[in-house]
Amino acid sequence: MPPDPLVQAMLDAYRQGYFPMADPERPGELFWFNPERRGVIPLREEEGLHIPRRLRERARSGRFRITSDQAFEQVIRGCAEPRPSSPDSWIDKQVVEIYTRLHRAGHAHSIEAWLPSPPHLSTSPPPQLVGGLYGVHLGAAFFAESKFSRPDQGGTDASKVCLYHLIAHLRRQRFALLDVQYWNPHLEQFGCREWTRPRYLKALGEAVARPADWLPFQPVADL
Repeated sequence: MPPDPLVQAMLDAYRQGYFPMADPERPGELFWFNPERRGVIPLREEEGLHIPRRLRERARSGRFRITSDQAFEQVIRGCAEPRPSSPDSWIDKQVVEIYTRLHRAGHAHSIEAWLPSPPHLSTSPPPQLVGGLYGVHLGAAFFAESKFSRPDQGGTDASKVCLYHLIAHLRRQRFALLDVQYWNPHLEQFGCREWTRPRYLKALGEAVARPADWLPFQPVADL
């Protein structure tokens, strides 16, 4: 089967430091960004990685069942859902289709948080997806795109737990770069730093030139 030209174009853009977003006010259009300052979460403590104690405890609690690539389209659609702080999403139908094609080609991955069914029920409902994240994998770089959680359905901190497991997984698989696009106060608690564009592009070039496998994925109790 010949390579998907859209997938190849997307990967070429990521190699050059670009990522796309849709604009709710201009449906059908895709806009490309390569910011002067880039948000990066370090993957090693000596580089500034920090995991909040409360999050470690939540991840160890076993409240959520963590999987990877079991519900990619559900995750990206969950990320597109309106939120109180952001009623208009940058993830439109076009974005969903693009990243789903990347996923099918093996270049985009999701991490899911499921709320297991109560064990005491004789006829238990299926596990419920209450949080997740997705992003793009290229060489030894991972570009985290978006995450979501559903606290009203028992998913409080689910997206944070998914990020915890993403960091643990990237460390174990010897990834070199975790790009989160932009710094914000929420990501700062993980040690997120702002890199200048030249510094980022240098690290990006080195990371995408290195091989790193996504599989196997195995949730861990501690980093």
